[in-house]
Amino acid sequence: MTGRPDARDEPHLIEVEKACVRYPLRDGSTKLVLNDVSLNVREGEFVTLVGPTGCGKSTLLRLVLGSEKPTSGQARFDGREIAGVERERGIVYQKYSLFPHISVVDNIAIGLLLRDTGIPERLNPLRWPAFFRKRRACREIARSLVDRMGLVRADCDKYPHELSGGMRQRVAIAQALVMEPKLLLMDEPFGALDHTTRESMQIFVLEKWKELDMTIVFVTHDLEEACYLGSRIVGLSQYWTGDDGSPGEGAKIVIDKRTPGKDLNPTNFKYTPDFAGFLEKVRCDVLDPEHKRKLSQFDLDHQDAVRPHDATTTGARDGH
Repeated sequence: MTGRPDARDEPHLIEVEKACVRYPLRDGSTKLVLNDVSLNVREGEFVTLVGPTGCGKSTLLRLVLGSEKPTSGQARFDGREIAGVERERGIVYQKYSLFPHISVVDNIAIGLLLRDTGIPERLNPLRWPAFFRKRRACREIARSLVDRMGLVRADCDKYPHELSGGMRQRVAIAQALVMEPKLLLMDEPFGALDHTTRESMQIFVLEKWKELDMTIVFVTHDLEEACYLGSRIVGLSQYWTGDDGSPGEGAKIVIDKRTPGKDLNPTNFKYTPDFAGFLEKVRCDVLDPEHKRKLSQFDLDHQDAVRPHDATTTGARDGH
């Protein structure tokens, strides 16, 4: 893959269409979190998703993962409605999804092992020889992936508590990638890392994106990280109004743009005027509660951006 993805004739891998999500409140009413959100993502894109606290970034990610359904609207993956969590959509969280009592190689291999063996093989001593053969095969696949994660073979036999934060996150990414997902979802994966480790992990995930030709949707509260990593940035915000000035309800996509620069920018690109100007625009349009864009002013110039319905009707139509 050369250059940023711009394949207009290719089908969308992710299609979220007019999604609204409401959560019940204790008083019997509901809160509209996502309001008429549509998002189309093509294979090979690196989409970063940003927005204020409580805007529904992780909710939108869960719709794509399949762990949550929209109150109304649809979410489709590879042309099919998303009915639940499937291994073709891997996810990495900020809190490492590692088992502390097993080694690095077994943490990476566990998904393969669970997929390829059943309960009888694990519990019946007569079937243990077949189980152990499959476990060896899964471990070999995991060991080969360790090399590609920037770790060394000696790390395979270590336990998670023996690794640094950055190393643990690499293992968590390997744990997701070993299942060969078509889409990698990342929810604040570097939020707990120090600045130096975080920056090295940013470079690492960009290199893996290019090397493995992955599609990534990456949620972060760090605006600099979002503008640096993504080939495309999507800003979800509850800070908007209708064109008549009426207050908005719930969050909408207010920005959907290609990011400046190249696919693999050096880290010093963050200190250029182009980057600083772009970052400030996103900060103003997405994160500033005093700068509420009207519906018709949303900056949706990406080729696949979808303009939302009129703000004065959508919430009423989908609410109750």
